[in-house]
Amino acid sequence: MRSGSAPKVVYAALAGNLAIAAIKFVAAGLTGSSAMLSEAVHSVVDTANELLLLYGLKRAARPADVTHPLGHGRELYFWSFIVALLVFALGAGVSLYEGILHLRDPRPIEKPLVNYLVLGASFVSEAASWWVAFGEFSAHKGRRGYYAAFRASKDPSTFTVLFEDSAALLGLLIAAAGIAAAQALDRPWLDGAASIGIGLVLAVAATLLARETKGLLIGEPAHSHVRESLLKIAAADPDVRCANGVFTIQMGPSQIFAALSADFHDHLTTPELELCVNRLEVAIRRTHPEVTILFVKPQTLETWQQRSAALAAHPDDGDE
Repeated sequence: MRSGSAPKVVYAALAGNLAIAAIKFVAAGLTGSSAMLSEAVHSVVDTANELLLLYGLKRAARPADVTHPLGHGRELYFWSFIVALLVFALGAGVSLYEGILHLRDPRPIEKPLVNYLVLGASFVSEAASWWVAFGEFSAHKGRRGYYAAFRASKDPSTFTVLFEDSAALLGLLIAAAGIAAAQALDRPWLDGAASIGIGLVLAVAATLLARETKGLLIGEPAHSHVRESLLKIAAADPDVRCANGVFTIQMGPSQIFAALSADFHDHLTTPELELCVNRLEVAIRRTHPEVTILFVKPQTLETWQQRSAALAAHPDDGDE
């Protein structure tokens, strides 16, 4: 992700949601539409989410210090997880609650034209924000499919906005369909049903976001091509007999912790070994500036293989 591209996506979403949240509340008050009220709450939640993402981006950009020697990159992952919880608890929860209330006590929608005008304007605004996020996401997904790229992404600020905007567009369509059906069929309860539909959409989006950001927060490895590149760089050094392997942890969208295991030639003196390690650090950071922390561990291939075998004996418990 280019520097500054993630904030651009978040700012675009923030501007759109902030502009239409107040309008939706006014429309809900004028018309009494349950679906419109759910959409208004949805926009407020999305606005708060963008503010939290911006806060997370700012906090994550702070340099390493004594109390956080590995940096603050995971602050963004933490706040992205909070965003997923807010989408579920507030967005989905309020929509479902409002829909159930309207099903139990359906009331005719007043001034439906106001709803259609607001929904149309909201759709245009959300579509513009979605297009910005989609463009940034597509530019960096490579050859992967969109879902695979979402699972592999290390930058939650972009895919969170993309998911939020996708859910918002689908919610607007559901709201419009519910209001239109309630008016055309003279069945006000359909408006409440639309509100429940919006809540279900938000619940699904929040679940997917929470699942992905949880993995990043706990600690996912860097992309495989980064790990392969680090091993290739190490193996190219003449003083390295064998580049055994490397452990990586994604500390932030552009921050990677790496621990490299290498078997050095036995004839090397301590000063020569230090020079070799320094060369590896310079070469790796020149190619991968996102590797902000690098440890090089002298280790035989046999020791590395024993360690790898021990890890393989405890595979992932399978929430992938």
